[in-house]
Amino acid sequence: MKMFPEIAVRELVANALIHQDFAETGTSVAIEIYSDRMEVSNPGRSFISPDRFIDEYQSRNERLAGLARRIGICEEKGSGIDKVVSAAEAFQLPAPDFRVGALRTSVILFAHRDFESMDRAERVRACYQHCCLRYVTNQKMTNQSLRERFKLSEEKSAVASQIIAAAIDANRIKLADPSQTSLRYRSYSPFWA
Repeated sequence: MKMFPEIAVRELVANALIHQDFAETGTSVAIEIYSDRMEVSNPGRSFISPDRFIDEYQSRNERLAGLARRIGICEEKGSGIDKVVSAAEAFQLPAPDFRVGALRTSVILFAHRDFESMDRAERVRACYQHCCLRYVTNQKMTNQSLRERFKLSEEKSAVASQIIAAAIDANRIKLADPSQTSLRYRSYSPFWA
């Protein structure tokens, strides 16, 4: 049984290969598969913040990236993480966790878990990534779009509102239009927009 979307695995592995720091010695790209997650990591700190992986792109190895595009390993600059997050949403997976350590950049792709099994931090991370994904596709995140992301019924709009409030408190998202007073018509943007 497939646990992870094929496109997400392909994009994460391609990114790890393309963005690895060849100057780091004693380490290499690692792909680790566990019963509840998959971790893909590469040597080197990312040039950009993990908060901006969805909307920014800077390649460490431009010639390798160009070759990978020509032979069909990856498609366009900057669209890989969008595809990973979109696939995680479509497969109802918890949001991927992007981590930049002292010497490595890692992505954790989690196996399916019910909404009730996700903790507050995972829900806020999913809310933020959903908001970013909507923003880069010229859409705004709303209570309804977040409910659709989590497959929550309309009766659970208060739950979605709580997640949105937690994401705002964590400075992950903000009101797209602060002058909008109606809760029903509020929309949200990433904190950096």
